[in-house]
Amino acid sequence: MYHYPAANVGTRHPVPLVYLNGGPVRGISVLDHRFLQLLARQGYDIYAYEQAGGGRSDLLSMDQYTISRSVRDLAAFVDHLDKGKVDMLGFSSGGAVLTRALADPSVAARLHRAIIAEPGPMDGPTAHITGHKGRESARGLAPAMTGPRSTHVPRYAVAFGLMRLGLLTPDTGLIGQAEGDNAFTAADLGSDTASAYCAHDAHRIPAEDTAQNFSFSAAASLRIQQTVKDSPSIAPQLRRSRTPAMLMIAECSSQVRQWETTVLAHDPAIQRTQYMPGVGHHMWNGLDDNNDRAVAVITAFLQDKPAPLPNYPTRKEIPAFLRDLK
Repeated sequence: MYHYPAANVGTRHPVPLVYLNGGPVRGISVLDHRFLQLLARQGYDIYAYEQAGGGRSDLLSMDQYTISRSVRDLAAFVDHLDKGKVDMLGFSSGGAVLTRALADPSVAARLHRAIIAEPGPMDGPTAHITGHKGRESARGLAPAMTGPRSTHVPRYAVAFGLMRLGLLTPDTGLIGQAEGDNAFTAADLGSDTASAYCAHDAHRIPAEDTAQNFSFSAAASLRIQQTVKDSPSIAPQLRRSRTPAMLMIAECSSQVRQWETTVLAHDPAIQRTQYMPGVGHHMWNGLDDNNDRAVAVITAFLQDKPAPLPNYPTRKEIPAFLRDLK
């Protein structure tokens, strides 16, 4: 667990803020840590944990990596804090876990306010949607990342490639879980990293990780993603959500837009949507004033103050929002 205590005593906020990172089985990036420290300087008591198998968390047997387990772990973490209800910021696949938590009344009862930022697909029907993405990202435009990469080693390249295509199960004996985790490097994620930035940032993408903090389990991540694809619709349960929530969408998002708008369409407790101009999937990336703008959006919602950006898209505007991307 990581804890960044509120650094500004004069504006200390009473409700703790829990961060749920993306991946899904990945260590928390250096950029995320810097952003959480910035929120702490705004008076928020910040807690974060790396999901099972990622970062400093222990490995599970491969069959234990499921989206349902991720939601149960979230609830267990909040109980472990023992600080009552918490605010929660879920990013990317962490946003999908948070969405599923909001659809589970027993877990949602632990949440005070929820911020769903650039979420992945919330269930099987959503995961199978093929639709529009945001404005052009830096994928294919950014210089190749330097450094060693496991995908240059034939055995790893074959194993990871076949797993990604669904032709090899994540629990394959071709490479062990720990071996795969240790072999995978930040350079192996180069094109995925570039897809999290706008095209205009292609030649200035910051280093997201160091060799010391980088952790990514391709096998466990694919396993969790498969359990999402195999899960039934949670829309009926999400329609009963009552936890005040906000959705954040990036202009140059690499996420399928319907992954985001489906959450908006079915969660009646989403009070505002904030469409973040000029940023990609990794909205708080340290470039220009991107971190400050994200902080302004998040803190305004948590304090129930007027939003710094228009409420866009609203539920009624979803069809037009999707048409504009064509």
